[in-house]
Amino acid sequence: MKYLIYARKYRPMSFEEMIGQKHVVQTLQNAVRNDRVAQAYIFSGMRGIGKTTAARLLAKALNCQQGPTPQPCNQCDFCREINEDHCVDVLEIDGASNRGIDEVRSLREGVKYRPIRGRYKVIIIDEVHMLTREAFNALLKTLEEPPSHTVFIFATTEFHKVPNTIASRCQHFEFKKISVKEIINHLSFITEKENIRISQRGLNLIAHAAEGSVRDAQRILDQAVAFSGENIGDEDLKEILGTISREIFSQFAGAIMEGNSHLIFQLTEKVIQNGYDLRYFFKELIQYFRNLLLVKSVQNPQELLFWEEEDIKNLKKEAELASSDDLLRYLSALQDREQGLKFSSHPRIYLETLLVKLCHYKKIVPLKKIIKELDSLKKEMKGSSPQGKFSPQAHSSTEEEDRRDKRSVSQEKRNQDPNKDSAERFQDIKKTKPQSSHRNKEMDEVLKDPTVKSFMDTFKAQIISVKETNKRKDS
Repeated sequence: MKYLIYARKYRPMSFEEMIGQKHVVQTLQNAVRNDRVAQAYIFSGMRGIGKTTAARLLAKALNCQQGPTPQPCNQCDFCREINEDHCVDVLEIDGASNRGIDEVRSLREGVKYRPIRGRYKVIIIDEVHMLTREAFNALLKTLEEPPSHTVFIFATTEFHKVPNTIASRCQHFEFKKISVKEIINHLSFITEKENIRISQRGLNLIAHAAEGSVRDAQRILDQAVAFSGENIGDEDLKEILGTISREIFSQFAGAIMEGNSHLIFQLTEKVIQNGYDLRYFFKELIQYFRNLLLVKSVQNPQELLFWEEEDIKNLKKEAELASSDDLLRYLSALQDREQGLKFSSHPRIYLETLLVKLCHYKKIVPLKKIIKELDSLKKEMKGSSPQGKFSPQAHSSTEEEDRRDKRSVSQEKRNQDPNKDSAERFQDIKKTKPQSSHRNKEMDEVLKDPTVKSFMDTFKAQIISVKETNKRKDS
């Protein structure tokens, strides 16, 4: 028999075998059981999480000889034909290569006819967002009032590109990203069936590299078996995946937390010599600091960090070099600078500068500590003020007492002779009156001059001063 890759060999044959999509499975099973199947569905989500598989399972559930049933038998002719990809009543179309209006017109003509063998004609369009606008418009009427024997199932990784007019005519299911734990369990099942020996750390490496995609995890395992045979070592996996050793991240984290900035340049050179991409390294370094913060903050990190017990113990020991606040500060700084490294024309210099800066973060004094020291300094100044040292409060109170004394003295003077102040003011006015009358007399004399009078009438001028100005002497 021809060799089958793990992604095809271990494709779910029933709804119960679906991984991590309980909300979708339960809804579809209840719809088949209660005869509430919609005329069109949209399955959206990232790659390799079961969208097309769920569409095929629904087609089997609707056309199984034992059904319609939520548990297809996988024994009848119809189920076997779907499993082997040659069922005439289940049409699977690639939306990327059949995206024009002509293909959709042919499809509309085909759905008018009843299925040849089964109960329903199931049309599965993968990557439906690739259809043209005209093709989508041609589908509108067919989707709104399809023949009773036809069910449309659309699968897409980019739901936001599907027009609202199409989405509103379909039931939408958002497929979730598969968790690391569920991927590890699935890989353990495959390795047990295939008699493959691999460590828990190796399974964890594959699960993290898959980034939530079951198909990617199966592909990596297939590749590892082709590289190493049935005994897959951790070092072999690191070479296949291009994974950076945890020891390197541990050395970087230790240098940063201990403030050994001179080690940063040597370690960066080591990363470059090993051929690792600096942007990928930076991404994994952020993940490593996240793990340090996790083991520092959580009592049972084993539930969230799928590492071996010995690795977690070593990570906890390393996290003791810094406080939770320091780790959070490091992690925030790394995340804020990730975009800058991505677009930097000198990524090595950018990385080295940032990591050296992180080495000096522990020297930063928290604002809370500064305020506390200021408060203690104020208390010391208060306690030392009776011995002759400066006290701001004592100084301000003394000034206030002086002002009070001055006001009381002036008040006493007014009380002793209330008419004295008014008399003094009257004498001052009398002194100023002769001066003003003398000035007015001089102005009248000046105005008698015909020349001055003519000037005043012409320019409506006013005399401001009548003092004589010294004439400039010729040298």
